[in-house]
Amino acid sequence: MACNYSLALRKGVNIMECPTEPPATTFGRKTLLMPLIGIAAFVIYIYIFQVDIIAIFSILQTANPFFYSLAILLSLVEIFFFSLSWRTLVNFLSIKLSVIKSNLLVWSGIFVDILVPAESVSGEALRVYLIAKEQGNNTCGRVVASLVTHRILGMTMNVVVLIMGMSLLYTEGQIDSLVFNLVLFLAVVISSGLILMILLSFKEKWSLRVIGWLVRFGKAITPKRWKDRISHIGDEAIRMAESFHDSMVEFRKNPKALVISFGYLILTWIFAVSIPYFVFVSLSPTREPVAWGILLITSAIVVAVKSIPVGIPFEVGLPEITMTAMFTSLGINGALSATATILTRIITLWFRFLVSFIAQQLLQLKPFFGNRRK
Repeated sequence: MACNYSLALRKGVNIMECPTEPPATTFGRKTLLMPLIGIAAFVIYIYIFQVDIIAIFSILQTANPFFYSLAILLSLVEIFFFSLSWRTLVNFLSIKLSVIKSNLLVWSGIFVDILVPAESVSGEALRVYLIAKEQGNNTCGRVVASLVTHRILGMTMNVVVLIMGMSLLYTEGQIDSLVFNLVLFLAVVISSGLILMILLSFKEKWSLRVIGWLVRFGKAITPKRWKDRISHIGDEAIRMAESFHDSMVEFRKNPKALVISFGYLILTWIFAVSIPYFVFVSLSPTREPVAWGILLITSAIVVAVKSIPVGIPFEVGLPEITMTAMFTSLGINGALSATATILTRIITLWFRFLVSFIAQQLLQLKPFFGNRRK
């Protein structure tokens, strides 16, 4: 049931019309090899920067299971509110999803995103496919509109978190010029992408013009026997784009759904930042709690880094290095930073992979039991 987006493109599945069969996720050599390379890169980073590995194991042995279990629970709550945020948007567009169904769809998308890292596009494509399969192809444009709007709200929240974290640390005098410049650079880059996405979302003529260019280009470079197929894809893309832009206009005319969705996203970020907070508490319950500004900046930067489609399954290596480097540069002990990073990623990657795999299997079981009843 999982959807390998890159495999779909290679096999000629049209991503502009809802496919009749989901592309299959495969566990090839790359899927197994790349996480090992990422882990090796993280270990090399620890070695190069002379982080005391023995100290890491010593700190791990002192971890408080109660606070760490609380961090695991908060990870589930975070995804719950994230799914509610998206559900608010998709329900507003007259595509009714229950709370449980929206959670299962989001978790199943996380499963695919972990295996096929492409800036969450793979998981979003899976959600479009599953809803279209159940409620009809005419829902594609509206589902895409809900996902694009949700991403716009998420990018806005990411910039807000970056600015909040920088402001907190700046008032406390805990931020150096290098981190300040990095945060400022990321805020500008994300804001630029956000503005571009908003413009493309509301400029229907631009979208139709781009589709026309792509169709003409496709006809020019493909054999004659495929030209009719290219024309069909273009027609489907135009219908989907029109539905998408109509949905975006509905959001603009009635922003109540946007406000509610953004409110759920705020709760999502609160629980997301609480995960590393309680991880640090579990490692050092007698020390002064880590500053919230550090957690806000680090979490926002890691989200930005994870959005880079580097093609590494399980997202291993780059996020870990980023987290450890940010914690260390913001004044946290190197061994403690590395240990907190490892424990946090066990929750936000490996634990979520397990839960998302279960969710993906539950989505497969629904049609099975439906056939048995028939």
